[in-house]
Amino acid sequence: MTRADLLKNDPDLPQQEWWVQRWLELLDSYRFKKRLERARIYAREGNVLSIEFAGSQVLAKVQGSEVEPYQVSLSLELFTDEDWDYVIKSLSEKAIFSAQLLAGKMPDNIERVFIENGLNVFPFTLSDVNGHCSCPDKANPCKHIGAIYYQLADRFSEDPFIIFQLRGRSKAQILEGLRALRRQQVEQDNKIKVEEAEAKETTIKSYKQSDKIQSEELNLQTFWQYKEPLDSSLVVITPPSNNKTVLDVLGRIPLAYEEAEIVTEYLQQVYQTISQQAMIDALNRDS
Repeated sequence: MTRADLLKNDPDLPQQEWWVQRWLELLDSYRFKKRLERARIYAREGNVLSIEFAGSQVLAKVQGSEVEPYQVSLSLELFTDEDWDYVIKSLSEKAIFSAQLLAGKMPDNIERVFIENGLNVFPFTLSDVNGHCSCPDKANPCKHIGAIYYQLADRFSEDPFIIFQLRGRSKAQILEGLRALRRQQVEQDNKIKVEEAEAKETTIKSYKQSDKIQSEELNLQTFWQYKEPLDSSLVVITPPSNNKTVLDVLGRIPLAYEEAEIVTEYLQQVYQTISQQAMIDALNRDS
């Protein structure tokens, strides 16, 4: 019997939600059809006395042929914290997914987000579901475990977030993770806007200051004046390293030999006197 037959024969099973259909398709893949048929009858006739969720584990009581109901537990392999961090970040980057989840709705293509992160929300086969029952039947799934499979389809229809809970994240944790990332994104956007505004204001001030400087008329009489006192440590006054003077650098004066000798001797005396006096004035001023 296929899933379509089950839905046709049992109109109480939800048909509209894709995540419920994915779970029922998983049941259809099980090769022992008669065993699941008995399990479906158990689920339909009220043999499931209770079903609750303890973290990521399903705990249930199923009435069998004995007086005491059998204890049934189901679980799936949990995603790691790192896996969930990637998934929630991916969900937050898709506005439609984030909005629908925060509104308590299951997005149609949300399974693709998990696949893109190398994960599968639903197990591939029933052998990937960890089931245990206290009944003596060694087969897994027995009809008691199978009854819980069908009951889970109803629970998934009522609250699709249960699927995620079986993988290690409750509805509250997922929504809080999305809200936290959204707050972080808003804060980051606001910070960028403030930085851009400050940079723009700084640029405008710089342009205005530059225009002001360029618009001021230069005073050629004071252009080369430096009003601040020089640091004495930056000025070192020492005698020349050799006896050469400016006259030696300039070379012979273009006059007759005797006249050139007289002028050169005179200028050397003047140069020496001026140099000595300049040294004395500088040292006295420094002190």
